[in-house]
Amino acid sequence: MTPRPRKLKILRWLPSSLVTTNGSRAGRNLYLTFDDGPHAQHTVPLLELLAQHQAKASFFLIGSQIEAHPELARRIASEGHTLGNHSFTHPHFEKLGLSAQLDEVERTDALLSAIDGRSRHSFRPPRGVMPPRMLANFFRRRRRTTYWSYDSLDYSRRPAAELVEIIRRHPVQAGDILLMHDDSTLSLEMLTVLIPEWKAMGFDLQALPADA
Repeated sequence: MTPRPRKLKILRWLPSSLVTTNGSRAGRNLYLTFDDGPHAQHTVPLLELLAQHQAKASFFLIGSQIEAHPELARRIASEGHTLGNHSFTHPHFEKLGLSAQLDEVERTDALLSAIDGRSRHSFRPPRGVMPPRMLANFFRRRRRTTYWSYDSLDYSRRPAAELVEIIRRHPVQAGDILLMHDDSTLSLEMLTVLIPEWKAMGFDLQALPADA
């Protein structure tokens, strides 16, 4: 397993204004992103760790989780992190028709808009799967899709120490968008070790810019 997704070779040919795989390479910024929250048990200690290190991140939230934990979603935004759309139920998009796919996005946008006031949000498809018709629809509407350039592999449920060693063997680079999750303790365990190391290397941890 490697932290560098193979699909980047294809995605980087698409317009960067519509499909994002990297953040700004100016300076020494890293962009932490967290999928699948907000989670009542795991998101709060993660927010506390980020605050401890004055780090910002982007949270791609699931609509049904926002409905279950609205106060936690509001806390994420109030602490200076950006909100992204990760669908309403985290379905297999390739099994849905276009209308159902767009409904998943729009329902979640409505919930996010009630928190941060923005009409739409950068979208990250569950499992990174973006069916061609949906991608074409997003292109026509100039709707941004955000992927990642570095996969922490935390969903593999390997021990945190093993995942940290993989990351050390494949160092992050300025501008990397890191894929992580806030639905288990793994991201917290990994970042407790990695954030001090990255900051010692001169990296700043920033949130991705919000969409209009």
